[in-house]
Amino acid sequence: MIRIVAALLVCLALAPMAGAQQMGGQAQFVAGEVRDRFMGRGTDLTLTLSQGVPWRAFTLTDPPRLVVDFREVDWTGADADAMDRSDAVTALRMGPFREGWSRLVAELDGPMVLDRAGMRVTESTGSAALEVALSPASLTDMAARSGALRDPAWDLPAPAAVAPPRRDPAAPLRVVLDPGHGGIDPGAERAGHTEAALMLAFARDLRDMLRRAGFDAVLTREEDVFVSLEARVAMAHQMRADLFLSLHADAIEEGVAHGATVYTLAEDASDAASAALAERHDRDDLLAGLDLSGSDDRVANVLMDLARLDNAPRSLALAQHLVAGIRGAVGQVHKRPLRQAGFSVLKAADIPSVLVEVGFLSTEEDLRNLQDPAWRARMAAGLRDGIAAWAVEDAALARLRRQ
Repeated sequence: MIRIVAALLVCLALAPMAGAQQMGGQAQFVAGEVRDRFMGRGTDLTLTLSQGVPWRAFTLTDPPRLVVDFREVDWTGADADAMDRSDAVTALRMGPFREGWSRLVAELDGPMVLDRAGMRVTESTGSAALEVALSPASLTDMAARSGALRDPAWDLPAPAAVAPPRRDPAAPLRVVLDPGHGGIDPGAERAGHTEAALMLAFARDLRDMLRRAGFDAVLTREEDVFVSLEARVAMAHQMRADLFLSLHADAIEEGVAHGATVYTLAEDASDAASAALAERHDRDDLLAGLDLSGSDDRVANVLMDLARLDNAPRSLALAQHLVAGIRGAVGQVHKRPLRQAGFSVLKAADIPSVLVEVGFLSTEEDLRNLQDPAWRARMAAGLRDGIAAWAVEDAALARLRRQ
């Protein structure tokens, strides 16, 4: 669990300067480098931007990382591998984070603290240079000096009245499709392809097919942007979803996995691989710099658990119908296609929710399939058929459920 104790918040408010270049539009990435200082005395991050922008920098723990937010930077041309010349930084990512904001995340090999951070703006050109200095520290010191100031307007979805349930039996079934990852979080990567891009393409195909079949299908993201797990669930509620399908295509480091798998929510995972997968998916929010630990109210959690007792059989039935639909459409599924794990994105208490691993990027055949429009169409048809079969069964059982 991440410890949020203190925060370093640095923002630059830009005023008009005599002789400065007129600034407008998005700041452009120009150059950047992460380099260790002599004799292990620390690590320096330097970035050059086309213009100054408001920004903030802070560190987080579990795992140790530096986070720098900007308002807003176009990272075109940025090469994380070329920029990272440091042994202390194990991974470097940058990209869109939320509307109007970009984020850079540097994963650290060990605990470090911020020594100093500052941005200099050149009056004659308007260009800006950001310098961030890190020094080695103990875990205790890093925990004491880490964390972003808690700001619900920044980290969480905007407050909104809970939408009333959709009770019109004549209304089309509303299916919220959630293409996993996006923006600063590309998900699994293989041979130049990312899980985020492949799932967005597939989600668009599936949305169009569901709409042609008479369903009301919408996406949680329409482009390559980061959406937190909590925001995805909130969007499903705001859209008054009848169903929620989270779409993924993971990769495994060992062994071979092939074919689609459908997950439902369970506190205890059905197997070790499922537990590891759920932990990795939830960890993506952490590696993007989010800390939502402790954000739930305990009483609300108890009430939601009670609601899930009623809703869990509906999610399980949906998963079973989806597996049958996929098998009928593409001819095969994973050898153990029905599984359970504690995915945070499935925790909507009142919406039947499943996570579909459409395939595995680590398997050549699955990767080829995910790039093949004809195969994607068959997979989408299988999910459509599964949803249609579930809808008929769920409607027949509706009068037996508690209202």
